[in-house]
Amino acid sequence: MPDGILGWILIGLVAGILGKLIMPGKDPGGIIVTILIGIAGALLAGFVAPSIGVDLSSTLSSYIAATIGAVVLLALYRLVMARRVR
Repeated sequence: MPDGILGWILIGLVAGILGKLIMPGKDPGGIIVTILIGIAGALLAGFVAPSIGVDLSSTLSSYIAATIGAVVLLALYRLVMARRVR
């Protein structure tokens, strides 16, 4: 598990890029917003996963949790932005 918020931000950068690869397409905000969403997803995963009993003691599990968080937030972002554009 990364040490502190800086570690989760660094993992979030990777998770944002992985999220973009998992969910390709034209996003309203582009790659920068996707990376920021990845950071937010990583921070969210860092706080939520332990509270629901998910062990993030290994680096791999931290990256997986952060990527899942990024994909979830990216999907929510696309839903919200698609409704705003209409």
